[in-house]
Amino acid sequence: MKVFVMTDVEGVAGVQDWDWTTPGKLHYAEGRELLTREVNAAVEGLLEGGATEILVCDAHGPGGIDVQLLDPRVSLQRGWPDEEWPLGLDESFDAVVWVGQHAKARTPYGHLCHTQSLHYLEETVNGVAIGEFGELAMCASELGVRSIFGSGDEAFCREAEALVPGIETAAVKRGLRADVGGDLDVDEYRRATTSAVHLHPVRARELIREGARRAVERAKNEDFGIIPLQPPFRRVVKLRRSDRRPSATFMEVEHPSSFIAVMNMWGEEQPLDE
Repeated sequence: MKVFVMTDVEGVAGVQDWDWTTPGKLHYAEGRELLTREVNAAVEGLLEGGATEILVCDAHGPGGIDVQLLDPRVSLQRGWPDEEWPLGLDESFDAVVWVGQHAKARTPYGHLCHTQSLHYLEETVNGVAIGEFGELAMCASELGVRSIFGSGDEAFCREAEALVPGIETAAVKRGLRADVGGDLDVDEYRRATTSAVHLHPVRARELIREGARRAVERAKNEDFGIIPLQPPFRRVVKLRRSDRRPSATFMEVEHPSSFIAVMNMWGEEQPLDE
């Protein structure tokens, strides 16, 4: 079984605020180490479950993987093909898993939750709100690649289970704020998403290893992991107000048959109706 591992930093146990995700900040190196050790735990579980080839994709903007700590049995991808989506995933993979994933923007009890950047207020496809997990999971479904496992905060796990029934998840922390922050600007929203209770990183890695192993073993015998897609696809992105953007805006694009194609399209920015 060939597995694509999508990684991010904000959903990692012990990554406490944005300073742990940002180059030049005090805890950035520690955040990278914590992510890499969670990835290694997932790799252990995947291999124990029967995976034979693993590609780890470092998808955190400034980089999240410490390559010197990464399990030597995997390959590492950094950067995207010319046409960005589906981020290097293709039909040669049997499954995709997520490690360190956060919930989509404006998720109750999400920790460091956002979609692409803090500037996104909401992204929908055919009226359904999705985040970074949903973007790749839907691309994978179009390719016939199954989404079988994800680890991150509790809010992300609920999001993944709602979009992909049957997916295996491992929750490693939980956010504490119910307010989704829809009326906040970018800087206010950044400050509002940092409260959480974390598992100890060692315990988090145990859960990730166990969950990844179960996911592969289940995938051998159970039918799960493909999202039914209904074209045409209409993608709408609403942007949060900021000091450079006094009022919220949106971008809207459509494609008659392909989710991947609509993800690679960008419309002209327009003001939202008041």
